[in-house]
Amino acid sequence: MSINDPIGDMITRIRNAQMRSKPKVSVPGSKQRERVLEVLKSEGFIRGYTSIAHASGRSEIEIELKYFDGMPVIREIARISKPGRRVYASVKTLPRVNNGLGIAIVSTPKGVMADHQARDANVGGEIICTVF
Repeated sequence: MSINDPIGDMITRIRNAQMRSKPKVSVPGSKQRERVLEVLKSEGFIRGYTSIAHASGRSEIEIELKYFDGMPVIREIARISKPGRRVYASVKTLPRVNNGLGIAIVSTPKGVMADHQARDANVGGEIICTVF
């Protein structure tokens, strides 16, 4: 099956699994997805993830979702830059999500990072998604 927007697919799978209170969700593996998941893990939105390599050469990522008092830690996750409309921001115009309580995940020349890390590194880039 061909997926046009792999990051959007991963975000939708996370959102759907949290609506059903699933402890884990699996997505096809890629380096870009792992970079986004690393930011989510370091910011405390997911418990963790593991890469699983199959004998057929495909890889899969298993994401451990995080809950607090029975409610998902990720209240809202939204894809901003889509294949049909790429959204870029300079360091001065990086969005503040929920007055700093959330994060925007940004793909910069220095790697994928949260918006506050991009401000500290003084770089802008493509806004992948927002999470709070």
